[in-house]
Amino acid sequence: MPGFHNSADYADIDLGRLFASLARHWFRILVGALVAVALAFAFIWTATPLYRAETRLLIESRESVFTRPDASAENERPLLDEEGVTSQVQVILSAENLRNVAQKLNLASDAEFGALDEPGKVKQFLILTGLVNDPAQMPLEDRVLKKLHDNLSVYRIEKSRVIVIEFSSRSPRMASAIPNALAEVYVAASRAAKQDTNVDATDWLAPEIADLTERVREAEAKVAEFRAKSGLIVGAGNTVLATQQLSELSSELSRVKASRAIAEANVESVRRALDGGATLDTLPDIVSSPLIQSLRDRLAQTRAQIADVSITLLPNHPRVRALNAQLDNLERQIRAEANNVLKGLNATVETERAREQQIVADLNRLKAESGRAGEQEVDLRALEREAAAQRDLLQSYMTRYREASSRQDRNYVPADARIFSRATEPAEPYYPRKLPIVGAAFGGGLLLMSILTLLGELFSGRATVQSVGARLEPAYDIEDAPSDVVAAPPAQKAVSAQTRDMGIASAARLLIERGAGRALFVSPEGNDAAASSVLVAREVADAGIRVLLLDLTADGVAALPMTDGNALPGITNLLASTAQFTDIIHADLFSDAHVIPAGTVDPEIAMRGIERLPMILDALDSAYSVVVVECGAVRAESIRRLVGEDSALFLSVIDRNDNDVAHTRQALEAEGYTNIQMVTPVGHIAPPPATDRSAA
Repeated sequence: MPGFHNSADYADIDLGRLFASLARHWFRILVGALVAVALAFAFIWTATPLYRAETRLLIESRESVFTRPDASAENERPLLDEEGVTSQVQVILSAENLRNVAQKLNLASDAEFGALDEPGKVKQFLILTGLVNDPAQMPLEDRVLKKLHDNLSVYRIEKSRVIVIEFSSRSPRMASAIPNALAEVYVAASRAAKQDTNVDATDWLAPEIADLTERVREAEAKVAEFRAKSGLIVGAGNTVLATQQLSELSSELSRVKASRAIAEANVESVRRALDGGATLDTLPDIVSSPLIQSLRDRLAQTRAQIADVSITLLPNHPRVRALNAQLDNLERQIRAEANNVLKGLNATVETERAREQQIVADLNRLKAESGRAGEQEVDLRALEREAAAQRDLLQSYMTRYREASSRQDRNYVPADARIFSRATEPAEPYYPRKLPIVGAAFGGGLLLMSILTLLGELFSGRATVQSVGARLEPAYDIEDAPSDVVAAPPAQKAVSAQTRDMGIASAARLLIERGAGRALFVSPEGNDAAASSVLVAREVADAGIRVLLLDLTADGVAALPMTDGNALPGITNLLASTAQFTDIIHADLFSDAHVIPAGTVDPEIAMRGIERLPMILDALDSAYSVVVVECGAVRAESIRRLVGEDSALFLSVIDRNDNDVAHTRQALEAEGYTNIQMVTPVGHIAPPPATDRSAA
C-alpha cells in the first residue's frame, strides 16, 4: 500500500490563547456591561409603571335543597363540564359585558382609555401606507373597548371551576375597579339570563297546560265510554269481573273434584266392608253415625248380660236364648244402618258429581266471556295508557309552571357563579421589575462583550497556530508502491531522543498506563519479529482493555496466529469496497482481542481506495481503546501519516545488533520519531488458552 507525505499546513485554534484574551480585556468587558446596566436604569426610570389586580369567580350552582321544587339533592352535581366552564371565559369577554363595564365606570372620560396617543414616526408611516388603521378614525367607544380588551386577561385555572379576571392599568384604582366591575356585570347578566329563561318558560307552559287539560279530559271520557259500551265491569284488583269469576270458579272446581274423590273413596271402603262381612268399627263414616253408636252401645250391654247369666244358666236356658236373640237383632240393625250410611254416601257422591258438572258448564261459559272481554280489554288498556300519559305530562307541566311562576313573582333567580375573591388596589407596580432587568442587562452585557472579544481575537489571527496539513498525496505511483507502505493522520509529538528495550509485558503495561489510542509496530527483520504486536495485543486484552490489531504486513503474517491461518476478509476488502466493518473484524481465537487481517483482495485494487485509510483508522480509534498496527518492514518515511497525536511507536526486533534494525532505527530518528520503544518477543512464553474463542 502506498505511503503519503505532507503537502500543506493548516491553521489550528489555540483555545488557551483564545480564552486568555478574556482576561486581558476584562476592563473593556466590564465597561460594556456597566453601559448596559446604565441603559437599563434609564429604561426603568422612563418606563410607565403598570399595576395589575385580579378578581376570581367560582362557577357553581347557587340552588339549595330547600329552594328546589322536589326538595331533593338530585341536582347536587357539577353544573358545567370542563368545556362549559371554559366557554364562560368567552362569555365574560363578550363585547356586551365590556360595554356595560365601560359605561358603569365611565371609561370614556379617562385619559388612559379615551385619549389618543401621538403616533411615532414608524406608526405614522404604517398609517400612511395603509398597513395600520388610523386610531383617530375609530369611534371613541371602539377605542375604549379595544384598550379595555388589550389590557384584560381572563382565564380558567386548570382542573378547577375557578375563572380569574386580571387587568393591568397605569392607575392602581382602575386595576382593581375594572375586574370587580366585570365580575359583577357577568354575575348580573347570568342572573338576568336565567330570569329571561323563567319568563319564556311560563309564557310557553301556560297555553300548553290549557291544551293538555282538555286532552286529559277527552282521554278519560273515552275510557269511561268504552267501558260502559263493552260492559267491562271492573272487580277487585282492577280486574274485569268475568276474568275474576273465571279464576274463582276454577278454584271452586278444583275443590269440588277433591270432595267428590273423597266421597267415592268412602263409598268404596264401606261397600267392601259390608260385602266382605268385615267389622265396621274401623270405618269413620260408620262410627260417626249416632244411631250406629247407640246400637253398638246396646250390643255391648247385651253381650255383657249374656256373659253374666252364662255363669249360672245353661245355653238353652230361655233367658240366655232371649239375650242371644236380642244380640242377633242388634247386629242386623247395625248392618242395616250401615247400608243406610252407604246409601247416604252414594247420594253425596252423586251430589258432588252434579255440582262438578254445573261448575264445568259455568266455567266454559265464563271462558268465552273472558276471551271476549280480553279482546276488549286490550283496547281499554290502550285508552287508559293514553289518558295516563296525558295526565302525567299535565302534572309535570303544572309543576314546572308553578316553579317558574313562583320564582318570577318572588324575583328569586340565583346566578350560577359567585365572586369569592375581589380585586384590591395593588401597592406596587408589576412592571418594570427593576432587579431582574438590571441583572439581565448586566449578564447580557458581559456575554455580548465576551463574544465580541473572542471574535476579535479569532479574526486577528492571534489565537491560531500552524500544524501539519490534512491533505494526503501518494509519495510515489501506485504501480511502483510496495504493499507494506501505509498512511495515517497528523504526525506525532517529538520527545527526548532515546531508545528503550522492553519485553512484551512491559510494552503492554506502557500502553495501558499512558492510554495510547494507537500503537505502531515496525518489524525490520520481517515476519518473525511481527509476533511482538500479536503478543502485546493479547496482553492488553487480558487486562480487560478493548483492543484491535490491524495487519498491514505484505504477507498478512500478523493475523495468521490469531485466525488459525484462515483466509478471511480484511483491510484490502474494506479499501476495495467489497466488505464492511462488520465483515472484516474478527475475534482472536486465544484472547478477547479483535483482529483485521490483510484481506483477500489484490493489493493493487485496494490501493485505489487508499485515501480512505486515515478515516478508517480514526473510526477504529473511536471504537477501541487501543489499536495495534503491525506495519512490517516498512520504510521510515512511509509511516508518517499513520502516527496520530496519542500514538506510540515500537520497533519489534529479535536481534538488536542486526543491521536492518540499526538502519531502520536511524531512519526513524531522522524522520523525527525520537521516542522509540524497542520490543522483543524472545523469551516470552504466551500462556496456553483456556478455551478457544470462535470468530465474532
